[in-house]
Amino acid sequence: MKHFSSKHFLPVLLVVAACTSNPYATTNRAYKKQVKTYAKTLRQTPVTNPGEDSLQQGDQWVGTTNFNMRKPNYVVIHHTAQNSTEQTLKTFTTPRTQVSAHYVIGRDGKVYHMLSDYLRAWHGGAGKWGNTTDLNSTSIGIELDNNGSEPFAEAQISSLLQVLTILKKTHGIPAANFIGHSDIAPSRKVDPNPTFPWKQLADAGFGIWYDEEAVRNSVFETTIPLYQDSTAVSPDSAAVPAPVMVPTTTVAVDTIPLTFQPKDALRIIGYDVKNLEAAIKAFKLHFIQKEVNGILTDDDKKVLYHLYKKSL
Repeated sequence: MKHFSSKHFLPVLLVVAACTSNPYATTNRAYKKQVKTYAKTLRQTPVTNPGEDSLQQGDQWVGTTNFNMRKPNYVVIHHTAQNSTEQTLKTFTTPRTQVSAHYVIGRDGKVYHMLSDYLRAWHGGAGKWGNTTDLNSTSIGIELDNNGSEPFAEAQISSLLQVLTILKKTHGIPAANFIGHSDIAPSRKVDPNPTFPWKQLADAGFGIWYDEEAVRNSVFETTIPLYQDSTAVSPDSAAVPAPVMVPTTTVAVDTIPLTFQPKDALRIIGYDVKNLEAAIKAFKLHFIQKEVNGILTDDDKKVLYHLYKKSL
């Protein structure tokens, strides 16, 4: 039998050890290969597309000196609707699924940064927020390990807040631009689920919220007269005493005008109102978080009015 020294086995052992320690070694290599391909494309001198030979070219190519990387301007938060972080990592490393995100955060708070913030993940799909119709090109996607019906773990939200702090500082993302998947795709998506702590995020500077006291003190404008004309004469006027003017205590209230249009308010906040019922449901999922349906109650309208004013 031919004798093999240990040095012959060492390279094989190292490869096996590497694969054992990181089950995603193969997909990591695929990631690096794809990034290298894109980098090669970026290094090429810009040229016109085939079929544009008739385009009159300048005398020479001139490259601008003023440019930078893609600037993400939104953060879109999702729940995975799967049963474990491992299941989601497998989903996002399987080419045929055609879905991905920049970050995955487990129930235990572990953060997986799966894609550079400067690259485009496939997390939003067809959607719209304000005038933006391609959220994948302008946003960072964060997936939270959650089956869709359970509360979000404290460790998970703690890590999320840390990630959001970094993203806001690094990319200068406006506070109002931290939104949910259901916000941008109200006809298709319902994530993150109603237990998601949007108010906690808003209090930390990520997303908008409303002044709860101001909402409580809001009233709808009416056309009811404040008092009856005491000079009016009627056949029974002798039997009816003149009205007594009683001083009243002024209460600071915010009057919602009769001209207030909920549909316009939803659109100004950012919602796509082509399907108004779906837009209302997405609004309630984010800001009301109970009785999530396509019907606005008077209390819902008060919340909507105050958020609308913040968005002007």
